Amino acid sequence: MQRNNLYLQFLILYLTAFLLNAKSFRNHLKTMASPTNVKKGKVLNYQGSPHLVLDVLHRTQGRQAGFMQVTMRNLNTGSSTNTKIRTTDSVEILHTDNRKLEYSYKDGDGYHFIDPETYEDTLLSDALVADAIDFLVENNAYTILFVDDSPISIDLPASVEIKVTESPEGIKGDTASNVQKPAKLETGLTIQVPLFIKEGEIIKVSTSDKTYMSRA
Repeated sequence: MQRNNLYLQFLILYLTAFLLNAKSFRNHLKTMASPTNVKKGKVLNYQGSPHLVLDVLHRTQGRQAGFMQVTMRNLNTGSSTNTKIRTTDSVEILHTDNRKLEYSYKDGDGYHFIDPETYEDTLLSDALVADAIDFLVENNAYTILFVDDSPISIDLPASVEIKVTESPEGIKGDTASNVQKPAKLETGLTIQVPLFIKEGEIIKVSTSDKTYMSRA
Protein backbone atom coordinates (compact mmCIF):
# COMPACT_ATOMS: atom_id res chain seq x y z
CA MET A 1 0.00 0.00 0.00
CA GLN A 2 2.81 2.40 0.93
CA ARG A 3 4.59 1.59 -2.34
CA ASN A 4 1.41 2.35 -4.29
CA ASN A 5 1.05 5.71 -2.54
CA LEU A 6 4.65 6.64 -3.33
CA TYR A 7 4.13 5.66 -6.95
CA LEU A 8 0.94 7.74 -7.12
CA GLN A 9 2.71 10.78 -5.63
CA PHE A 10 5.57 10.40 -8.11
CA LEU A 11 3.08 10.14 -10.99
CA ILE A 12 1.26 13.31 -9.88
CA LEU A 13 4.54 15.22 -9.60
CA TYR A 14 5.66 14.00 -13.03
CA LEU A 15 2.38 14.97 -14.70
CA THR A 16 2.41 18.40 -13.01
CA ALA A 17 5.94 19.10 -14.22
CA PHE A 18 5.04 17.89 -17.70
CA LEU A 19 1.98 20.15 -17.92
CA LEU A 20 3.93 23.17 -16.67
CA ASN A 21 6.70 22.59 -19.20
CA ALA A 22 4.16 22.07 -21.98
CA LYS A 23 2.44 25.36 -21.10
CA SER A 24 5.77 27.16 -21.03
CA PHE A 25 6.69 25.68 -24.40
CA ARG A 26 3.35 26.74 -25.92
CA ASN A 27 3.83 30.28 -24.62
CA HIS A 28 7.32 30.31 -26.09
CA LEU A 29 6.00 29.30 -29.48
CA LYS A 30 3.37 32.03 -29.33
CA THR A 31 5.92 34.80 -28.82
CA MET A 32 8.66 33.66 -31.20
CA ALA A 33 8.33 34.81 -34.79
CA SER A 34 10.25 35.16 -38.02
CA PRO A 35 12.20 38.44 -38.51
CA THR A 36 10.08 39.00 -41.63
CA ASN A 37 7.19 39.69 -39.22
CA VAL A 38 9.09 42.56 -37.62
CA LYS A 39 7.44 45.86 -38.54
CA LYS A 40 7.66 49.49 -37.48
CA GLY A 41 5.80 49.99 -34.21
CA LYS A 42 6.33 46.43 -32.94
CA VAL A 43 8.11 45.84 -29.63
CA LEU A 44 10.84 43.19 -29.48
CA ASN A 45 12.59 41.53 -26.58
CA TYR A 46 16.18 42.38 -27.55
CA GLN A 47 19.05 41.55 -25.18
CA GLY A 48 16.57 41.23 -22.33
CA SER A 49 14.91 44.65 -22.74
CA PRO A 50 11.83 45.85 -24.66
CA HIS A 51 12.80 47.69 -27.85
CA LEU A 52 10.41 49.68 -30.03
CA VAL A 53 11.02 49.16 -33.75
CA LEU A 54 11.54 52.52 -35.47
CA ASP A 55 12.54 51.36 -38.95
CA VAL A 56 13.03 48.08 -40.85
CA LEU A 57 14.86 47.37 -44.12
CA HIS A 58 15.04 43.95 -45.78
CA ARG A 59 18.51 43.30 -47.23
CA THR A 60 19.75 40.49 -49.46
CA GLN A 61 23.29 39.14 -49.97
CA GLY A 62 23.31 37.34 -53.28
CA ARG A 63 22.69 33.63 -52.72
CA GLN A 64 23.16 33.94 -48.99
CA ALA A 65 20.26 34.29 -46.58
CA GLY A 66 18.95 37.83 -46.33
CA PHE A 67 18.74 39.87 -43.18
CA MET A 68 16.64 42.62 -41.60
CA GLN A 69 18.31 45.94 -40.80
CA VAL A 70 16.37 47.07 -37.72
CA THR A 71 16.54 50.41 -35.93
CA MET A 72 15.13 50.21 -32.41
CA ARG A 73 14.79 52.30 -29.25
CA ASN A 74 15.30 50.76 -25.84
CA LEU A 75 12.11 51.58 -23.92
CA ASN A 76 13.93 51.32 -20.59
CA THR A 77 16.86 53.62 -21.34
CA GLY A 78 15.69 55.62 -24.37
CA SER A 79 18.87 54.82 -26.32
CA SER A 80 18.66 53.78 -29.99
CA THR A 81 20.44 50.91 -31.70
CA ASN A 82 20.81 49.59 -35.23
CA THR A 83 21.24 45.86 -35.66
CA LYS A 84 21.10 43.07 -38.26
CA ILE A 85 18.79 40.11 -37.78
CA ARG A 86 19.14 37.16 -40.15
CA THR A 87 15.92 35.97 -41.74
CA THR A 88 16.75 32.45 -40.53
CA ASP A 89 16.76 33.60 -36.89
CA SER A 90 13.79 33.90 -34.56
CA VAL A 91 12.72 37.02 -32.67
CA GLU A 92 10.45 37.52 -29.68
CA ILE A 93 7.65 39.99 -30.36
CA LEU A 94 6.13 41.26 -27.11
CA HIS A 95 2.42 41.81 -26.58
CA THR A 96 1.64 45.55 -26.52
CA ASP A 97 -1.42 47.54 -25.59
CA ASN A 98 -2.08 51.30 -25.75
CA ARG A 99 -4.43 52.59 -23.05
CA LYS A 100 -5.92 56.06 -22.55
CA LEU A 101 -5.46 56.93 -18.88
CA GLU A 102 -6.09 60.17 -17.00
CA TYR A 103 -3.30 61.71 -14.94
CA SER A 104 -4.55 62.00 -11.36
CA TYR A 105 -1.82 62.97 -8.91
CA LYS A 106 1.76 62.47 -7.74
CA ASP A 107 2.89 61.18 -4.35
CA GLY A 108 5.96 59.56 -2.83
CA ASP A 109 5.38 56.37 -4.81
CA GLY A 110 5.21 58.00 -8.23
CA TYR A 111 2.64 59.28 -10.73
CA HIS A 112 -0.89 57.90 -10.59
CA PHE A 113 -2.98 57.43 -13.74
CA ILE A 114 -6.62 56.35 -13.61
CA ASP A 115 -8.62 54.33 -16.12
CA PRO A 116 -11.78 56.48 -16.62
CA GLU A 117 -13.94 53.38 -17.16
CA THR A 118 -12.70 50.94 -14.49
CA TYR A 119 -11.08 53.50 -12.13
CA GLU A 120 -8.08 51.19 -11.91
CA ASP A 121 -4.98 53.03 -10.64
CA THR A 122 -1.75 52.61 -12.63
CA LEU A 123 1.47 53.81 -10.99
CA LEU A 124 4.29 55.16 -13.16
CA SER A 125 7.79 55.76 -11.81
CA ASP A 126 9.67 59.07 -11.91
CA ALA A 127 12.07 57.66 -14.51
CA LEU A 128 9.24 56.57 -16.79
CA VAL A 129 7.59 60.01 -16.90
CA ALA A 130 10.85 62.01 -16.95
CA ASP A 131 10.43 63.14 -20.56
CA ALA A 132 6.72 63.95 -20.10
CA ILE A 133 6.73 65.63 -16.69
CA ASP A 134 6.49 69.18 -18.12
CA PHE A 135 3.23 68.25 -19.88
CA LEU A 136 1.37 66.34 -17.16
CA VAL A 137 -1.86 68.19 -16.36
CA GLU A 138 -4.30 66.74 -13.84
CA ASN A 139 -7.37 65.07 -15.39
CA ASN A 140 -5.84 65.16 -18.90
CA ALA A 141 -5.82 61.86 -20.80
CA TYR A 142 -2.54 60.36 -22.01
CA THR A 143 -1.72 57.28 -24.06
CA ILE A 144 0.31 54.78 -22.04
CA LEU A 145 2.12 51.94 -23.79
CA PHE A 146 1.88 48.62 -21.93
CA VAL A 147 4.23 45.75 -22.74
CA ASP A 148 3.10 42.39 -21.37
CA ASP A 149 0.63 44.27 -19.11
CA SER A 150 3.33 46.54 -17.60
CA PRO A 151 3.41 50.31 -18.33
CA ILE A 152 6.57 51.17 -20.24
CA SER A 153 6.23 54.65 -21.79
CA ILE A 154 3.99 57.69 -22.39
CA ASP A 155 3.07 58.75 -25.91
CA LEU A 156 2.55 62.52 -25.77
CA PRO A 157 0.24 64.29 -28.25
CA ALA A 158 1.65 66.96 -30.57
CA SER A 159 0.45 69.67 -28.18
CA VAL A 160 -0.96 70.01 -24.68
CA GLU A 161 -3.23 72.70 -23.24
CA ILE A 162 -1.71 74.15 -20.05
CA LYS A 163 -2.71 77.04 -17.77
CA VAL A 164 -0.42 80.05 -17.27
CA THR A 165 0.14 80.57 -13.53
CA GLU A 166 2.72 83.38 -13.56
CA SER A 167 3.58 85.96 -16.21
CA PRO A 168 4.54 89.67 -15.96
CA GLU A 169 2.42 92.30 -17.67
CA GLY A 170 3.58 93.35 -21.11
CA ILE A 171 5.37 96.69 -21.43
CA LYS A 172 2.94 99.41 -22.49
CA GLY A 173 3.68 100.95 -25.83
CA ASP A 174 5.69 97.97 -27.05
CA THR A 175 3.87 96.93 -30.22
CA ALA A 176 6.57 94.78 -31.84
CA SER A 177 4.93 91.54 -32.93
CA ASN A 178 7.92 89.34 -32.11
CA VAL A 179 8.48 90.57 -28.54
CA GLN A 180 7.89 87.87 -25.93
CA LYS A 181 7.97 87.46 -22.16
CA PRO A 182 8.45 84.51 -19.79
CA ALA A 183 5.44 82.59 -18.50
CA LYS A 184 5.38 79.89 -15.85
CA LEU A 185 2.86 77.11 -16.45
CA GLU A 186 0.94 74.97 -13.98
CA THR A 187 3.27 72.02 -14.64
CA GLY A 188 6.29 74.09 -13.57
CA LEU A 189 7.57 74.62 -17.11
CA THR A 190 8.61 78.18 -18.06
CA ILE A 191 8.39 79.23 -21.73
CA GLN A 192 8.33 82.41 -23.80
CA VAL A 193 4.88 83.71 -24.78
CA PRO A 194 3.52 86.80 -26.60
CA LEU A 195 2.97 89.96 -24.53
CA PHE A 196 -0.82 89.67 -24.68
CA ILE A 197 -0.91 86.36 -22.74
CA LYS A 198 -2.13 86.86 -19.16
CA GLU A 199 -2.09 84.79 -15.98
CA GLY A 200 -4.95 82.30 -15.84
CA GLU A 201 -5.12 81.81 -19.61
CA ILE A 202 -4.84 78.36 -21.13
CA ILE A 203 -2.40 78.02 -24.00
CA LYS A 204 -1.28 75.31 -26.42
CA VAL A 205 2.31 74.17 -25.99
CA SER A 206 4.26 72.03 -28.43
CA THR A 207 5.52 68.81 -26.82
CA SER A 208 8.35 68.45 -29.35
CA ASP A 209 10.22 71.68 -28.54
CA LYS A 210 8.32 73.15 -25.54
CA THR A 211 7.29 76.31 -27.37
CA TYR A 212 4.12 78.43 -27.35
CA MET A 213 1.72 77.64 -30.20
CA SER A 214 -1.50 79.57 -29.56
CA ARG A 215 -4.28 80.28 -27.13
CA ALA A 216 -6.38 77.22 -26.42
